[in-house]
Amino acid sequence: MRPLLLFLLVVLTPTWAWAGDLVVTVRDAAGQPVQNAVVTVYPAGGAPKGPIRFAWPLTVAQQNIQFDPFVLVAPVGAAVSFPNRDKVQHHVYSFSAGNRFELKLFGRDESRSVTFKAVGVAAIGCNIHDQMVGYVKVVDTPFAIKTGADGVATLRGLPAGQATIRVWHPWLRAPKNEASMAFALPAAGVARPAIAVEIRRPAGGHMH
Repeated sequence: MRPLLLFLLVVLTPTWAWAGDLVVTVRDAAGQPVQNAVVTVYPAGGAPKGPIRFAWPLTVAQQNIQFDPFVLVAPVGAAVSFPNRDKVQHHVYSFSAGNRFELKLFGRDESRSVTFKAVGVAAIGCNIHDQMVGYVKVVDTPFAIKTGADGVATLRGLPAGQATIRVWHPWLRAPKNEASMAFALPAAGVARPAIAVEIRRPAGGHMH
């Protein structure tokens, strides 16, 4: 019985050839690092099946009259919580296609949640505080992460072979604010593609 079980496991296990890390650097046309750029990778052979789980909390807090984080990466079908950590009330909403919602007035230490059912981007705002703008990038791949202040995003355990790398940012000048490139992921080692994008920074420093 044991040899048969082992044989079935070998047959049913996908034949992935695992690569090392993928370290993507995103910079603007002036060579400055781009923070909060969402990097997603789509292997030509498809992504692993099963629920997508990320290491960070699926939370967009209202804090200091702003959304924290400014950009959240969330799996499609996931529930995202919106806790209010301010002393004032907020009225959070999105008009984005496929992910429209409205969370009517709620106060400090109260929380609401929204399930994001469509892949894409939900731009969120507050009906009371116009300066509050944030984004939920809803993805259908486990290979997704956003860049830090250094413009670097690191993804681990990707399958080797051809893939498409996409970079999204709310200020990126491209259709749907997203750029893409074909890339061959190596069978071992660390791949370090550098991607230059054109960023239209909002006037006055507001995150619109």
